[in-house]
Amino acid sequence: MTQSFSAEGSGAAFLAWFCVRSQPKHEHIAAAQLRQHAGIEVFLPRIRYRRATRSGPAWVTEALFQNYLFARFDLAACLRRVQAARGVRAIVHFGSRWPAIPDAVINGLREGFENDQPKTLSQDLQPGDAVEIASGAFHGLQAVVSRVMPGPQRVAILLEFLGRQMPVEMDRHFVVRVR
Repeated sequence: MTQSFSAEGSGAAFLAWFCVRSQPKHEHIAAAQLRQHAGIEVFLPRIRYRRATRSGPAWVTEALFQNYLFARFDLAACLRRVQAARGVRAIVHFGSRWPAIPDAVINGLREGFENDQPKTLSQDLQPGDAVEIASGAFHGLQAVVSRVMPGPQRVAILLEFLGRQMPVEMDRHFVVRVR
């Protein structure tokens, strides 16, 4: 059950969780700014995973919910302060109604994120997984894992090249699972 509050508030201090929309790719900036204010608690669930880049595979960390984070505060007392924080675009609202997120929902999300640290997504490959080659001569090409080899960090893939599928073996660090 979601509670809603009026923008005017009720006069009594009431802490609740709200969904805050950040400026694009500024979730971490908004979270840092809001954490500096007394009376505002912030939860920014983040994930960490390997991504193919021009210079090879790289670990990246990003918000679980792109452009969104959660903040717990008294709406009547902190509304303007939260809206004015650097990196914040708005607090999610519908007209003059500000939906609160139940504590149980936030607690459920927090269970997967120990000490608010990023959750590292598994890089274990399985046959049938779609991958992208992140380094070497075939950089940027997509393939399908045909088998994970018992040797040290090797994987066999089927690569579509020149109109036919070719089996290729390579170091598993050179491939990144396609999300």
